[in-house]
Amino acid sequence: MNPPQSARRTDLLAAGAAAVTVVLWASAFVSIRSAGAAYSPGALALGRLLAGALVLGVICLVRGEGLPPRAAWPGIVVSGLLWFGLYMVVLNWGEQKVDAGTAALVVNVGPLVMALLAGWLLKEGLPPRLLAGMAVSFVGAAIVGLSMSGEGGASVLGVLLCLLAAVAYAGGVVAQKPALRHGSALQVTTYGCVIGAVACLPFAGQLVSEAGDAPLSATLNMLYLGVFPTALAFTTWAFALARTTAGRMGATTYAVPALVVLMSWLALDEVPGWITLVGGLVCLAGVAVSRSRPRERAAATAAATTAAVTPVEAAPEP
Repeated sequence: MNPPQSARRTDLLAAGAAAVTVVLWASAFVSIRSAGAAYSPGALALGRLLAGALVLGVICLVRGEGLPPRAAWPGIVVSGLLWFGLYMVVLNWGEQKVDAGTAALVVNVGPLVMALLAGWLLKEGLPPRLLAGMAVSFVGAAIVGLSMSGEGGASVLGVLLCLLAAVAYAGGVVAQKPALRHGSALQVTTYGCVIGAVACLPFAGQLVSEAGDAPLSATLNMLYLGVFPTALAFTTWAFALARTTAGRMGATTYAVPALVVLMSWLALDEVPGWITLVGGLVCLAGVAVSRSRPRERAAATAAATTAAVTPVEAAPEP
C-alpha cells in the first residue's frame, strides 16, 4: 500500500472511530440522566468505571497487551483522574440538576477549553480567534445560566457543574495526547479507566447500598455506560486521537448536543427550553470561532499537511 493510500485508510479509520465515539457519548448523557434517578453521582461513576475497566481488562488479556511504557504513565494518570474520575462524577451530579440536552450543550465548550489549555501548557499561544471564541462562549454560557435561573438555584448549580465537567474533559484530552505517543489506544484507555475507578473507590459504600434498592433498568443503564460509552467509545476516541489532532477531534463533538437533544426527546421526553437552546448554540458558535483559521493560513496548512504525508502517520491498529 503506497503512502497516499495508507494515509487515506488511516483517515477513514479515524473518522469511523470518531463517529462511533460521538454516537455512544451522546447516548451516555441520556443513560446518565436515567440512571441518576437511582444512583448518586459518585456511585454511578464508580459502577460505570468498574464495568468499563473489567471489559477493557479482558480485552487487554485476550490481545496480550502489557503495561504501557513508563513514558506514557504521566499522561495516563492525569487523564484518568481528570477525565475518567472528576469528569464523570461532576457530570453525573450536573445531570441531576439539568436535563440531558442542556448538559450536553454546556459540556461541549470543552474543545474551546482544550485550545486554551494547549495554548497555555503547550506554549501554542492565544490567537485572537481563540480569545474571541472564549468571549462568545462565555455569553452563551451566561444565557444558559440565566435561562435556568427561573427554575431555581439547583439548575444554575447544574450548569456550573457541567462547565466544570467541560474543564476536566479538556484537561484529560490534553494530558492523554502525549501518552498516545508511547502507549496504544487500548493501553491508555484501560489504565486511565482503572485509575479513575481507584479514585472513585470512596464511593464504594454508596454503590453497594444503592445497588440493592435500584430498579433493574437503572443498573442496566449503569452497566451500559461502562461497556459502551466508556470501554468502547473511549477506546475508539483514543484510536482516532492518536491519528489526528486534539483540536480536530474536539471539533467532532459538535454533533453530540444535537444527538443528545434528539435522544432525550425520544427516550426521556425532555427538550431544553428555546432560550437554553439558543444559549447552547451560542456556546458552540464560540467553539467554532476559536477553532477556525484564516483562509490563507488554512490553505497553507492543508498543503503542508498533504506534502508531509508519510507511512509513519499510518500508526498500527491498537
